Amino acid sequence: MDEQTPRLLLVDDDPRLRDLLVRYLQANGFEVKGVGDGARMQQALDRGHYDLVVLDLMLPGEDGLAICRRLRGQGDATPIVMLTAKGDEIDRIVGLELGADDYLPKPVSPRELLARIRSVLRRVRPAFGAPEADGGVIRFGPFSLDLARRELRRDGELLRLTSGEFAVLAVFLRHPRQPLSRDRLMSLSRGREHDAFERSMDVTVGRLRRLLGDDARNPRILQTVWGVGYVYVPPGEAA
Repeated sequence: MDEQTPRLLLVDDDPRLRDLLVRYLQANGFEVKGVGDGARMQQALDRGHYDLVVLDLMLPGEDGLAICRRLRGQGDATPIVMLTAKGDEIDRIVGLELGADDYLPKPVSPRELLARIRSVLRRVRPAFGAPEADGGVIRFGPFSLDLARRELRRDGELLRLTSGEFAVLAVFLRHPRQPLSRDRLMSLSRGREHDAFERSMDVTVGRLRRLLGDDARNPRILQTVWGVGYVYVPPGEAA
């Protein structure tokens, strides 16, 4: 698969249906990984970027609605198409209110699922690296990050950022107080796991700390979470 091939994560605990849909979607030009529950879904998300998640409502352990609520609460905007065997309209409404992008009842038609996936992908946000026209400005302490202009300022003074530093800082600001592994930072900021070398993320975080005036020996803004990765703590908040 080349870098332009959309990557899908299919989460369904029915192995026969999961395998059928994986094969069908692969035959129609997608790179697809199939998993059977929320824990394996999170492992897959932590290890790489996916352009869309097909998520079954009824799963063992954490169900699809709870997963959708958790992802959106964490600021994860990965598009979600939900599947359910239930016919109750309330499930569809709740799923969409929680942030699902589309909904398809079971038994699902592979052809209709394919059409829904393509429709959602056509309307999602611009590809990684493009400025966000309506992104606004995120303010934290004396700093402001303009998402449209891709500019970081301290008390109005412009600070130089590389595109990689901008992308990682934007991820941190969108996930305050949420510990993020290096793999997760790589996935959310770069859109692909094209550079899985952990040291490269450590270097980027080190540069951001210097830009923010964060003490490398005792950082208070971009803190190290031993055994996990890093966490952004807004200036003025307790660790």
